[in-house]
Amino acid sequence: MLLFTPGPTPTPEAIRVAMSVPTIHHRTPEFEEIFKIVREKLIKIMNMPEVLMLASSGSGAMEAAIINLCKSHALTINAGKFGERFGKICKAHGIAYTELKYSWDTPASVFDITNALKANPTIDTLCIQICESAGGLRHDIEGIAKAVKDISKDIMIIADGITAVGVEKIDTTHIDALITGSQKAFMLPPGLAMIGLSGAAVTKIENSPKGFYFNLASELKNQRKNTTAYTAATTLIIGLKAMIELIEKEGLEKFYDDTKNRALAVKEALEAVGLAIYPKTPALAMNTVYNEKAKEIRSIAKKKYGVNIAGGQDELKDKLFRINNMGLIAPHEIAWALNAVELALNELGIRDYDGTANRVFVANFFRGEK
Repeated sequence: MLLFTPGPTPTPEAIRVAMSVPTIHHRTPEFEEIFKIVREKLIKIMNMPEVLMLASSGSGAMEAAIINLCKSHALTINAGKFGERFGKICKAHGIAYTELKYSWDTPASVFDITNALKANPTIDTLCIQICESAGGLRHDIEGIAKAVKDISKDIMIIADGITAVGVEKIDTTHIDALITGSQKAFMLPPGLAMIGLSGAAVTKIENSPKGFYFNLASELKNQRKNTTAYTAATTLIIGLKAMIELIEKEGLEKFYDDTKNRALAVKEALEAVGLAIYPKTPALAMNTVYNEKAKEIRSIAKKKYGVNIAGGQDELKDKLFRINNMGLIAPHEIAWALNAVELALNELGIRDYDGTANRVFVANFFRGEK
């Protein structure tokens, strides 16, 4: 079975082998050296002064960022299930929040955000996705973050980059907390979350510690010494070291270029067989298609051709399908997945199969490959 869901992504054989070594204790010099190497590599990848690793899903990192950085009032952007989650976290902790809600195919507006900030001077935190994976949407984090900091440099910007880190180079100039998770572009099993922090965020965290397990001041103190406040996700951190080293063999820039090239080639292929890309501003992490027969297309692709692609959620559960572009994906595997989709269209009487999807993908991918 080929796994083409936008998280969890398949774990490469070399990474599985790296994680299969006997477990080592997290309070040992041997693990501290591994932790140090991974921490330094993550700081470089995330381009942030500090990085924390938490034994948690990405949602735990979202909660940690909010409770440690929001002191009065949050502005949350809801353009899908994960933007909605920011508001739910605020509500669970009794944190005041204002929510800007958008259709799942529509990016947040800089105009709306700046107006909300001007109307609510108590807002000290903006919570937003870079890629809202519920609909495969990318927000203009660069323009939004700059506009927010132009209003007040003291407003903390929490960016959920769970399906963006490792997909593209992110401009972190105006971001205070950049969140990601192990099961996306890093191609590991779920269970490890990472947060990149700005200098301003570090100061705020250290001046006003919050929480117990998600107390980031405590984690900063420990992780600077290459250990963790609580039990580390040792196997996942070992796997992350192996994955980053695998990426580094050909270079991080090539990793980004390959992802972009693949994403655009898949988009061209899907459109060539008459499928409609759902979001107005598609993210590179996945290609999201709206189709009334999405559920049936997914079912045929999985049962007949061994390709597992993701559906939508809530009212779009059976109307969307999402094909992953993150990580190290062999061209022949994505070609197989696209063939499966086109064959499903043929079986459903939507379009006769003639190999167009595969042909267009191959032509565009190898034309764009450097």
